[in-house]
Amino acid sequence: MKVYIAQIAPRVGDLDGNVRLIHEVLAKAEAGGCDLAVFPELTVTGYPPEDLLKRPAFMDAVEKAVGRVVESTGSVCAVFGAPRREGSQLRNSVLLTQNGKLIGVYDKQRLPNYGVFDEQRYFSAGDGSCSLMEVNGYRVGVGICEDLWHDDLAKVQAEMDCDLWLNLNASPFHLGKQLQREALVARRAIQFTVPVVYVNPVGGQDEVVFDGGSHVADSQGKLLFRAPMFEPWCGIVNLGSVRREPLTPLPEDLEQVYKALVLGVADYVHRNGCKQVVIGLSGGIDSALTAAIAVEALGAENVLGVLLPSHYSSDHSLIDAEALVSNLSMESITLPIANGVDVIEQILSDTFASWGKSEPDLTEENVQARIRGVLLMAISNKTGRMVLTTGNKSEMAVGYATLYGDMAGGFAVLKDVYKTQVFALSRWINRDVERIPENTITKPPSAELRPDQKDSDSLPDYEVLDAILAAHIEERLGVEEIAARGYDVAEVKRVVRMLQLAEYKRRQSPPGVKITERAFGRDRRYPITHGFWE
Repeated sequence: MKVYIAQIAPRVGDLDGNVRLIHEVLAKAEAGGCDLAVFPELTVTGYPPEDLLKRPAFMDAVEKAVGRVVESTGSVCAVFGAPRREGSQLRNSVLLTQNGKLIGVYDKQRLPNYGVFDEQRYFSAGDGSCSLMEVNGYRVGVGICEDLWHDDLAKVQAEMDCDLWLNLNASPFHLGKQLQREALVARRAIQFTVPVVYVNPVGGQDEVVFDGGSHVADSQGKLLFRAPMFEPWCGIVNLGSVRREPLTPLPEDLEQVYKALVLGVADYVHRNGCKQVVIGLSGGIDSALTAAIAVEALGAENVLGVLLPSHYSSDHSLIDAEALVSNLSMESITLPIANGVDVIEQILSDTFASWGKSEPDLTEENVQARIRGVLLMAISNKTGRMVLTTGNKSEMAVGYATLYGDMAGGFAVLKDVYKTQVFALSRWINRDVERIPENTITKPPSAELRPDQKDSDSLPDYEVLDAILAAHIEERLGVEEIAARGYDVAEVKRVVRMLQLAEYKRRQSPPGVKITERAFGRDRRYPITHGFWE
Protein backbone atom coordinates (compact mmCIF):
# COMPACT_ATOMS: atom_id res chain seq x y z
CA MET A 1 0.00 0.00 0.00
CA LYS A 2 1.35 3.42 -0.98
CA VAL A 3 0.33 6.21 1.38
CA TYR A 4 0.92 9.88 0.60
CA ILE A 5 1.52 11.83 3.82
CA ALA A 6 0.50 15.48 3.71
CA GLN A 7 2.23 17.31 6.57
CA ILE A 8 0.92 20.67 5.42
CA ALA A 9 0.31 24.09 7.02
CA PRO A 10 -3.40 24.94 6.88
CA ARG A 11 -4.35 28.44 7.98
CA VAL A 12 -7.36 28.91 10.24
CA GLY A 13 -10.30 30.29 8.27
CA ASP A 14 -8.49 30.36 4.92
CA LEU A 15 -10.85 27.87 3.29
CA ASP A 16 -9.83 28.64 -0.28
CA GLY A 17 -6.14 28.46 0.54
CA ASN A 18 -6.55 25.21 2.43
CA VAL A 19 -8.51 23.63 -0.44
CA ARG A 20 -5.73 24.68 -2.81
CA LEU A 21 -3.22 22.91 -0.56
CA ILE A 22 -5.35 19.76 -0.68
CA HIS A 23 -5.61 19.91 -4.47
CA GLU A 24 -1.84 20.33 -4.84
CA VAL A 25 -1.22 17.31 -2.64
CA LEU A 26 -3.75 15.14 -4.44
CA ALA A 27 -2.16 15.92 -7.80
CA LYS A 28 1.20 14.71 -6.51
CA ALA A 29 -0.37 11.63 -4.92
CA GLU A 30 -2.08 10.77 -8.21
CA ALA A 31 1.23 11.13 -10.06
CA GLY A 32 2.84 8.79 -7.53
CA GLY A 33 0.20 6.09 -7.95
CA CYS A 34 -0.82 6.19 -4.28
CA ASP A 35 -3.76 4.46 -2.68
CA LEU A 36 -4.34 7.08 0.01
CA ALA A 37 -3.46 10.71 0.70
CA VAL A 38 -3.73 11.46 4.43
CA PHE A 39 -4.12 15.01 5.75
CA PRO A 40 -4.25 16.49 9.29
CA GLU A 41 -7.27 16.99 11.52
CA LEU A 42 -9.64 19.79 10.43
CA THR A 43 -7.56 20.42 7.30
CA VAL A 44 -10.27 22.44 5.59
CA THR A 45 -10.66 24.99 8.40
CA GLY A 46 -7.27 24.86 10.07
CA TYR A 47 -6.99 24.18 13.80
CA PRO A 48 -8.39 25.50 16.08
CA PRO A 49 -11.18 27.46 14.36
CA GLU A 50 -12.71 28.29 17.76
CA ASP A 51 -15.93 30.36 17.61
CA LEU A 52 -15.80 30.64 13.84
CA LEU A 53 -17.55 27.28 14.13
CA LYS A 54 -20.53 29.03 15.69
CA ARG A 55 -21.02 31.30 12.65
CA PRO A 56 -23.59 29.82 10.21
CA ALA A 57 -21.93 31.70 7.33
CA PHE A 58 -18.62 30.06 8.14
CA MET A 59 -20.11 26.57 8.22
CA ASP A 60 -21.94 27.27 4.94
CA ALA A 61 -18.58 28.14 3.40
CA VAL A 62 -16.98 25.02 4.94
CA GLU A 63 -19.58 22.78 3.31
CA LYS A 64 -18.94 24.36 -0.08
CA ALA A 65 -15.19 23.91 0.39
CA VAL A 66 -15.65 20.25 1.31
CA GLY A 67 -17.81 19.80 -1.78
CA ARG A 68 -15.00 21.19 -3.95
CA VAL A 69 -12.55 18.70 -2.47
CA VAL A 70 -14.92 15.76 -2.98
CA GLU A 71 -15.64 16.70 -6.60
CA SER A 72 -11.94 17.00 -7.45
CA THR A 73 -10.82 13.59 -6.20
CA GLY A 74 -9.68 10.86 -8.56
CA SER A 75 -8.29 7.38 -7.99
CA VAL A 76 -6.42 8.40 -4.84
CA CYS A 77 -8.59 8.28 -1.73
CA ALA A 78 -8.31 11.62 0.09
CA VAL A 79 -8.56 11.29 3.87
CA PHE A 80 -8.96 14.76 5.39
CA GLY A 81 -10.50 16.53 8.36
CA ALA A 82 -13.38 19.01 8.43
CA PRO A 83 -16.18 20.06 10.77
CA ARG A 84 -19.51 18.54 9.78
CA ARG A 85 -23.06 19.56 10.64
CA GLU A 86 -25.45 16.77 11.51
CA GLY A 87 -28.83 18.21 12.37
CA SER A 88 -28.30 20.54 15.33
CA GLN A 89 -24.96 18.94 16.20
CA LEU A 90 -21.46 19.63 14.95
CA ARG A 91 -18.90 16.86 14.49
CA ASN A 92 -15.13 16.87 14.22
CA SER A 93 -14.92 14.52 11.27
CA VAL A 94 -12.66 12.69 8.86
CA LEU A 95 -14.01 12.38 5.33
CA LEU A 96 -12.85 9.76 2.82
CA THR A 97 -13.50 10.66 -0.78
CA GLN A 98 -12.51 9.01 -4.07
CA ASN A 99 -13.47 9.43 -7.73
CA GLY A 100 -15.66 12.41 -6.94
CA LYS A 101 -17.69 10.62 -4.28
CA LEU A 102 -17.82 10.62 -0.49
CA ILE A 103 -17.09 7.00 0.48
CA GLY A 104 -16.80 7.27 4.26
CA VAL A 105 -17.15 9.51 7.30
CA TYR A 106 -15.72 9.08 10.78
CA ASP A 107 -16.57 11.32 13.75
CA LYS A 108 -14.08 11.95 16.55
CA GLN A 109 -15.09 10.08 19.70
CA ARG A 110 -12.85 11.59 22.39
CA LEU A 111 -13.11 15.37 22.53
CA PRO A 112 -10.28 16.96 24.54
CA ASN A 113 -11.22 19.76 26.90
CA TYR A 114 -7.94 20.68 28.61
CA GLY A 115 -4.98 22.93 27.94
CA VAL A 116 -5.40 24.62 24.56
CA PHE A 117 -8.33 22.36 23.64
CA ASP A 118 -12.00 23.35 23.99
CA GLU A 119 -13.60 20.79 21.71
CA GLN A 120 -16.55 20.05 23.95
CA ARG A 121 -17.56 23.70 23.50
CA TYR A 122 -18.11 23.05 19.80
CA PHE A 123 -18.45 19.38 18.92
CA SER A 124 -20.59 16.38 19.77
CA ALA A 125 -18.76 13.06 20.07
CA GLY A 126 -19.13 10.33 17.50
CA ASP A 127 -20.13 6.78 18.40
CA GLY A 128 -17.38 5.01 16.47
CA SER A 129 -19.79 3.29 14.12
CA CYS A 130 -17.67 4.08 11.04
CA SER A 131 -14.17 3.48 12.38
CA LEU A 132 -13.40 0.82 9.73
CA MET A 133 -13.68 1.46 5.98
CA GLU A 134 -12.60 -0.23 2.74
CA VAL A 135 -10.29 1.55 0.29
CA ASN A 136 -8.97 -0.20 -2.85
CA GLY A 137 -9.54 -3.57 -1.21
CA TYR A 138 -7.74 -2.58 1.99
CA ARG A 139 -9.50 -2.38 5.33
CA VAL A 140 -8.55 0.96 6.86
CA GLY A 141 -9.16 2.00 10.47
CA VAL A 142 -9.54 5.72 11.19
CA GLY A 143 -9.15 7.82 14.33
CA ILE A 144 -8.63 11.50 15.14
CA CYS A 145 -5.91 12.79 17.47
CA GLU A 146 -7.22 12.33 21.04
CA ASP A 147 -8.89 9.04 20.09
CA LEU A 148 -5.48 7.36 19.98
CA TRP A 149 -4.63 8.28 23.59
CA HIS A 150 -7.51 6.43 25.29
CA ASP A 151 -6.87 2.83 26.27
CA ASP A 152 -10.56 1.92 26.54
CA LEU A 153 -11.20 3.05 22.98
CA ALA A 154 -8.03 1.36 21.72
CA LYS A 155 -9.15 -1.91 23.25
CA VAL A 156 -12.33 -1.81 21.15
CA GLN A 157 -10.46 -0.74 18.02
CA ALA A 158 -7.93 -3.54 18.44
CA GLU A 159 -10.75 -6.02 17.83
CA MET A 160 -11.31 -4.63 14.33
CA ASP A 161 -9.87 -6.63 11.46
CA CYS A 162 -7.97 -4.05 9.43
CA ASP A 163 -4.80 -3.69 7.32
CA LEU A 164 -3.82 -0.17 8.33
CA TRP A 165 -4.66 2.40 10.97
CA LEU A 166 -4.77 6.15 10.21
CA ASN A 167 -4.67 8.85 12.86
CA LEU A 168 -5.25 12.46 11.78
CA ASN A 169 -3.93 15.04 14.22
CA ALA A 170 -3.66 18.68 15.22
CA SER A 171 -1.19 18.14 18.05
CA PRO A 172 0.58 21.29 19.30
CA PHE A 173 4.24 21.37 20.21
CA HIS A 174 5.67 21.34 23.66
CA LEU A 175 9.11 20.13 24.60
CA GLY A 176 9.22 16.33 24.73
CA LYS A 177 5.89 15.89 22.90
CA GLN A 178 7.31 14.12 19.83
CA LEU A 179 8.82 11.29 21.87
CA GLN A 180 5.47 10.86 23.64
CA ARG A 181 3.65 10.64 20.30
CA GLU A 182 6.05 8.11 18.84
CA ALA A 183 5.92 5.92 21.95
CA LEU A 184 2.11 5.97 21.81
CA VAL A 185 1.97 5.13 18.10
CA ALA A 186 4.40 2.23 18.60
CA ARG A 187 2.24 0.90 21.43
CA ARG A 188 -0.95 1.13 19.37
CA ALA A 189 0.69 -0.49 16.32
CA ILE A 190 1.60 -3.50 18.46
CA GLN A 191 -1.88 -3.55 20.00
CA PHE A 192 -3.65 -3.24 16.63
CA THR A 193 -1.10 -5.58 14.91
CA VAL A 194 -1.07 -3.28 11.84
CA PRO A 195 0.98 -0.26 10.73
CA VAL A 196 -0.17 3.07 12.18
CA VAL A 197 0.15 6.30 10.19
CA TYR A 198 0.25 9.49 12.29
CA VAL A 199 -0.15 12.78 10.35
CA ASN A 200 0.31 16.16 12.04
CA PRO A 201 0.22 19.69 10.59
CA VAL A 202 2.92 22.32 10.81
CA GLY A 203 2.74 26.06 11.44
CA GLY A 204 1.92 28.71 14.02
CA GLN A 205 -1.61 29.65 15.08
CA ASP A 206 -1.71 32.44 17.67
CA GLU A 207 0.06 30.97 20.73
CA VAL A 208 0.17 27.43 19.41
CA VAL A 209 2.83 25.93 17.14
CA PHE A 210 2.20 22.71 15.25
CA ASP A 211 5.52 20.99 14.75
CA GLY A 212 4.77 18.27 12.22
CA GLY A 213 6.77 15.17 13.08
CA SER A 214 4.36 12.89 11.17
CA HIS A 215 5.48 9.27 11.37
CA VAL A 216 4.65 5.63 10.66
CA ALA A 217 5.20 2.56 12.83
CA ASP A 218 4.98 -1.00 11.55
CA SER A 219 2.91 -3.75 13.16
CA GLN A 220 5.80 -4.58 15.52
CA GLY A 221 5.93 -0.98 16.74
CA LYS A 222 9.17 -0.15 14.92
CA LEU A 223 9.40 3.34 13.46
CA LEU A 224 9.41 3.11 9.66
CA PHE A 225 9.36 6.81 8.87
CA ARG A 226 9.53 10.26 10.48
CA ALA A 227 8.89 13.52 8.64
CA PRO A 228 10.99 16.56 9.52
CA MET A 229 9.80 18.72 12.38
CA PHE A 230 8.82 22.40 11.99
CA GLU A 231 8.55 22.38 8.21
CA PRO A 232 5.98 21.23 5.65
CA TRP A 233 6.69 17.81 4.17
CA CYS A 234 4.76 15.72 1.67
CA GLY A 235 5.74 12.37 0.24
CA ILE A 236 5.10 8.68 -0.26
CA VAL A 237 5.52 5.98 2.34
CA ASN A 238 5.38 2.51 0.79
CA LEU A 239 4.08 0.15 3.46
CA GLY A 240 4.81 -2.87 1.27
CA SER A 241 8.53 -2.16 1.06
CA VAL A 242 10.91 -4.12 3.28
CA ARG A 243 13.62 -1.50 2.81
CA ARG A 244 14.02 0.83 5.76
CA GLU A 245 15.24 4.34 4.99
CA PRO A 246 17.27 6.21 7.64
CA LEU A 247 14.94 8.15 9.93
CA THR A 248 14.98 11.92 9.93
CA PRO A 249 16.79 12.67 13.21
CA LEU A 250 14.98 14.45 16.02
CA PRO A 251 16.43 17.89 16.78
CA GLU A 252 17.92 18.26 20.25
CA ASP A 253 15.76 19.96 22.87
CA LEU A 254 17.17 23.47 22.52
CA GLU A 255 16.94 23.30 18.75
CA GLN A 256 13.30 22.22 19.00
CA VAL A 257 12.50 25.18 21.26
CA TYR A 258 14.37 27.58 18.98
CA LYS A 259 12.62 26.28 15.86
CA ALA A 260 9.23 26.50 17.57
CA LEU A 261 9.90 30.13 18.52
CA VAL A 262 11.09 31.00 15.02
CA LEU A 263 8.09 29.32 13.36
CA GLY A 264 5.68 30.88 15.85
CA VAL A 265 7.01 34.39 15.17
CA ALA A 266 7.12 33.98 11.39
CA ASP A 267 3.56 32.70 11.08
CA TYR A 268 2.05 35.10 13.62
CA VAL A 269 3.58 38.13 11.94
CA HIS A 270 2.95 37.05 8.34
CA ARG A 271 -0.51 35.55 8.85
CA ASN A 272 -1.64 38.77 10.50
CA GLY A 273 -0.65 40.77 7.45
CA CYS A 274 2.63 42.23 8.73
CA LYS A 275 6.05 42.01 7.14
CA GLN A 276 8.25 43.87 9.60
CA VAL A 277 8.74 44.16 13.35
CA VAL A 278 10.30 46.57 15.84
CA ILE A 279 12.06 45.58 19.08
CA GLY A 280 13.36 47.69 21.95
CA LEU A 281 17.02 46.77 22.52
CA SER A 282 18.30 47.27 26.05
CA GLY A 283 21.62 45.49 25.73
CA GLY A 284 20.14 42.71 27.88
CA ILE A 285 19.80 39.04 27.06
CA ASP A 286 16.01 38.92 26.61
CA SER A 287 15.88 41.59 23.91
CA ALA A 288 18.99 40.12 22.29
CA LEU A 289 17.45 36.65 22.04
CA THR A 290 14.16 38.10 20.80
CA ALA A 291 16.02 39.98 18.07
CA ALA A 292 18.00 36.89 17.03
CA ILE A 293 14.79 34.86 16.73
CA ALA A 294 13.06 37.64 14.78
CA VAL A 295 15.97 37.93 12.32
CA GLU A 296 15.89 34.17 11.74
CA ALA A 297 12.11 34.21 11.30
CA LEU A 298 11.68 37.32 9.17
CA GLY A 299 15.07 38.31 7.77
CA ALA A 300 17.36 41.03 9.12
CA GLU A 301 15.97 43.59 6.68
CA ASN A 302 12.55 43.27 8.35
CA VAL A 303 13.69 43.78 11.95
CA LEU A 304 14.25 47.26 13.41
CA GLY A 305 16.00 47.59 16.75
CA VAL A 306 15.42 50.69 18.85
CA LEU A 307 17.91 51.70 21.54
CA LEU A 308 16.11 53.68 24.25
CA PRO A 309 18.77 54.84 26.73
CA SER A 310 17.76 56.57 29.98
CA HIS A 311 19.65 58.33 32.75
CA TYR A 312 20.52 54.92 34.18
CA SER A 313 21.54 53.05 31.03
CA SER A 314 25.13 51.92 31.37
CA ASP A 315 27.74 52.42 28.67
CA HIS A 316 28.17 48.66 28.35
CA SER A 317 24.45 48.23 27.65
CA LEU A 318 24.63 50.58 24.70
CA ILE A 319 27.84 48.93 23.49
CA ASP A 320 26.25 45.47 23.81
CA ALA A 321 23.10 46.56 21.95
CA GLU A 322 25.19 48.08 19.14
CA ALA A 323 27.28 44.90 18.92
CA LEU A 324 24.10 42.82 18.64
CA VAL A 325 22.84 45.03 15.80
CA SER A 326 26.14 44.56 13.99
CA ASN A 327 26.23 40.79 14.58
CA LEU A 328 22.70 40.34 13.25
CA SER A 329 23.13 42.83 10.36
CA MET A 330 19.89 44.55 11.34
CA GLU A 331 18.83 48.19 11.21
CA SER A 332 18.70 50.26 14.38
CA ILE A 333 17.90 53.74 15.62
CA THR A 334 18.50 55.43 18.97
CA LEU A 335 15.82 57.42 20.79
CA PRO A 336 17.05 58.69 24.19
CA ILE A 337 14.25 58.89 26.74
CA ALA A 338 15.92 60.98 29.49
CA ASN A 339 14.30 64.27 28.46
CA GLY A 340 10.89 62.66 28.16
CA VAL A 341 11.21 61.12 31.61
CA ASP A 342 12.20 64.50 33.07
CA VAL A 343 9.15 66.17 31.51
CA ILE A 344 6.73 63.56 32.86
CA GLU A 345 8.28 63.73 36.33
CA GLN A 346 8.05 67.52 36.26
CA ILE A 347 4.37 67.34 35.32
CA LEU A 348 3.69 65.00 38.23
CA SER A 349 6.00 66.59 40.82
CA ASP A 350 3.59 69.15 42.30
CA THR A 351 0.78 66.63 42.58
CA PHE A 352 3.02 64.02 44.21
CA ALA A 353 4.42 66.65 46.59
CA SER A 354 0.91 67.66 47.64
CA TRP A 355 0.35 64.05 48.67
CA GLY A 356 3.64 63.88 50.54
CA LYS A 357 5.02 61.38 48.01
CA SER A 358 7.95 63.18 46.44
CA GLU A 359 10.46 60.43 47.12
CA PRO A 360 11.25 58.44 43.92
CA ASP A 361 10.05 54.81 43.95
CA LEU A 362 8.65 52.21 41.57
CA THR A 363 6.45 54.90 40.03
CA GLU A 364 9.39 56.66 38.43
CA GLU A 365 10.85 53.36 37.25
CA ASN A 366 7.59 52.51 35.52
CA VAL A 367 7.46 55.94 33.86
CA GLN A 368 10.70 55.03 32.06
CA ALA A 369 9.33 51.69 30.88
CA ARG A 370 6.08 53.30 29.73
CA ILE A 371 7.81 56.04 27.75
CA ARG A 372 9.71 53.30 25.95
CA GLY A 373 6.42 51.57 25.23
CA VAL A 374 4.93 54.82 23.89
CA LEU A 375 7.85 55.30 21.50
CA LEU A 376 7.81 51.73 20.23
CA MET A 377 4.06 51.83 19.67
CA ALA A 378 4.41 55.19 17.87
CA ILE A 379 6.89 53.58 15.48
CA SER A 380 4.49 50.69 15.05
CA ASN A 381 1.58 53.01 14.24
CA LYS A 382 3.60 55.11 11.81
CA THR A 383 5.30 52.25 9.92
CA GLY A 384 2.99 49.26 10.35
CA ARG A 385 5.72 47.28 12.10
CA MET A 386 4.54 44.91 14.83
CA VAL A 387 6.14 45.43 18.24
CA LEU A 388 7.68 42.26 19.63
CA THR A 389 7.89 42.34 23.42
CA THR A 390 10.87 40.80 25.17
CA GLY A 391 9.71 39.58 28.60
CA ASN A 392 10.30 35.95 29.58
CA LYS A 393 8.16 33.47 31.51
CA SER A 394 10.00 34.00 34.78
CA GLU A 395 9.26 37.74 34.67
CA MET A 396 5.68 37.24 33.53
CA ALA A 397 5.14 34.74 36.33
CA VAL A 398 6.11 37.09 39.17
CA GLY A 399 4.98 40.36 37.62
CA TYR A 400 8.51 41.69 37.02
CA ALA A 401 7.21 43.63 34.01
CA THR A 402 5.46 46.96 33.46
CA LEU A 403 1.93 47.18 32.11
CA TYR A 404 1.78 49.53 29.11
CA GLY A 405 5.58 49.61 29.18
CA ASP A 406 7.76 46.65 28.29
CA MET A 407 4.55 44.58 28.03
CA ALA A 408 3.16 46.80 25.26
CA GLY A 409 3.22 45.13 21.86
CA GLY A 410 1.71 42.64 19.48
CA PHE A 411 3.50 39.39 20.25
CA ALA A 412 5.49 38.17 23.27
CA VAL A 413 8.16 35.89 21.80
CA LEU A 414 9.62 34.60 25.09
CA LYS A 415 6.38 34.52 27.10
CA ASP A 416 6.69 30.76 27.75
CA VAL A 417 10.50 30.65 28.03
CA TYR A 418 12.02 30.66 31.52
CA LYS A 419 15.02 32.90 32.15
CA THR A 420 17.35 29.94 32.58
CA GLN A 421 16.17 28.70 29.17
CA VAL A 422 16.88 32.18 27.75
CA PHE A 423 20.51 31.79 28.82
CA ALA A 424 20.69 28.24 27.43
CA LEU A 425 19.16 29.25 24.09
CA SER A 426 21.53 32.20 23.78
CA ARG A 427 24.50 29.91 24.33
CA TRP A 428 23.08 27.48 21.78
CA ILE A 429 22.64 30.22 19.19
CA ASN A 430 26.30 31.17 19.70
CA ARG A 431 27.55 27.59 19.29
CA ASP A 432 29.23 28.28 15.92
CA VAL A 433 29.56 32.05 15.75
CA GLU A 434 28.86 34.85 18.21
CA ARG A 435 25.51 36.41 17.40
CA ILE A 436 24.54 37.49 20.90
CA PRO A 437 27.45 39.41 22.48
CA GLU A 438 29.20 37.40 25.18
CA ASN A 439 28.95 40.26 27.65
CA THR A 440 25.17 40.28 27.20
CA ILE A 441 25.09 36.66 28.36
CA THR A 442 27.55 36.91 31.24
CA LYS A 443 26.66 40.23 32.90
CA PRO A 444 24.17 40.26 35.81
CA PRO A 445 20.62 40.88 34.51
CA SER A 446 19.29 44.37 35.22
CA ALA A 447 16.28 46.47 34.23
CA GLU A 448 18.47 49.60 34.65
CA LEU A 449 15.59 51.71 35.95
CA ARG A 450 17.53 53.02 38.98
CA PRO A 451 21.21 53.31 39.87
CA ASP A 452 23.08 49.99 40.11
CA GLN A 453 19.84 48.00 39.86
CA LYS A 454 20.01 44.22 39.44
CA ASP A 455 17.22 41.66 39.05
CA SER A 456 18.58 39.86 42.11
CA ASP A 457 17.61 42.90 44.23
CA SER A 458 13.94 41.96 43.77
CA LEU A 459 13.98 38.28 42.85
CA PRO A 460 15.68 35.07 43.93
CA ASP A 461 18.52 33.88 41.72
CA TYR A 462 16.95 32.70 38.47
CA GLU A 463 18.07 29.09 38.98
CA VAL A 464 16.09 29.04 42.24
CA LEU A 465 13.19 31.11 40.94
CA ASP A 466 12.73 28.97 37.82
CA ALA A 467 12.92 25.73 39.78
CA ILE A 468 10.20 26.92 42.16
CA LEU A 469 8.04 28.26 39.34
CA ALA A 470 8.39 25.11 37.22
CA ALA A 471 7.50 22.91 40.19
CA HIS A 472 4.41 24.97 40.96
CA ILE A 473 3.25 25.71 37.38
CA GLU A 474 4.31 22.67 35.36
CA GLU A 475 4.14 20.00 38.08
CA ARG A 476 1.35 21.67 40.10
CA LEU A 477 3.15 21.08 43.39
CA GLY A 478 2.19 22.92 46.55
CA VAL A 479 4.37 25.05 48.80
CA GLU A 480 5.27 22.28 51.22
CA GLU A 481 6.08 19.83 48.42
CA ILE A 482 8.39 22.35 46.78
CA ALA A 483 10.06 23.25 50.06
CA ALA A 484 10.69 19.54 50.65
CA ARG A 485 13.03 19.66 47.66
CA GLY A 486 15.39 21.82 49.67
CA TYR A 487 14.06 25.32 49.07
CA ASP A 488 13.42 27.82 51.85
CA VAL A 489 9.72 27.68 52.64
CA ALA A 490 9.44 31.45 53.07
CA GLU A 491 11.05 31.94 49.66
CA VAL A 492 8.66 29.46 48.08
CA LYS A 493 5.66 31.24 49.64
CA ARG A 494 6.94 34.59 48.38
CA VAL A 495 7.35 33.31 44.83
CA VAL A 496 3.92 31.64 44.79
CA ARG A 497 2.28 34.79 46.14
CA MET A 498 3.99 36.92 43.47
CA LEU A 499 2.73 34.47 40.87
CA GLN A 500 -0.84 34.79 42.10
CA LEU A 501 -0.75 38.59 42.41
CA ALA A 502 0.50 39.04 38.84
CA GLU A 503 -2.45 37.34 37.15
CA TYR A 504 -4.01 40.69 36.26
CA LYS A 505 -0.89 41.63 34.30
CA ARG A 506 -0.77 38.36 32.40
CA ARG A 507 -4.40 38.80 31.32
CA GLN A 508 -3.34 42.02 29.57
CA SER A 509 -0.18 40.68 27.95
CA PRO A 510 0.18 39.89 24.23
CA PRO A 511 -0.01 36.27 23.09
CA GLY A 512 3.28 34.37 22.85
CA VAL A 513 4.65 31.07 21.60
CA LYS A 514 3.71 28.03 23.70
CA ILE A 515 6.65 25.65 24.32
CA THR A 516 5.65 24.04 27.65
CA GLU A 517 2.66 21.98 28.75
CA ARG A 518 1.47 24.80 31.03
CA ALA A 519 1.80 28.09 29.18
CA PHE A 520 0.10 31.16 30.63
CA GLY A 521 -3.26 31.81 29.01
CA ARG A 522 -5.01 28.83 27.47
CA ASP A 523 -3.17 26.18 29.51
CA ARG A 524 -3.25 27.91 32.89
CA ARG A 525 -6.42 29.81 33.73
CA TYR A 526 -6.68 31.37 37.18
CA PRO A 527 -9.10 34.03 38.45
CA ILE A 528 -7.70 37.50 39.03
CA THR A 529 -10.02 38.09 41.98
CA HIS A 530 -10.19 35.27 44.52
CA GLY A 531 -9.69 34.52 48.19
CA PHE A 532 -7.41 31.48 48.22
CA TRP A 533 -3.77 32.04 49.16
CA GLU A 534 -1.49 29.05 49.48
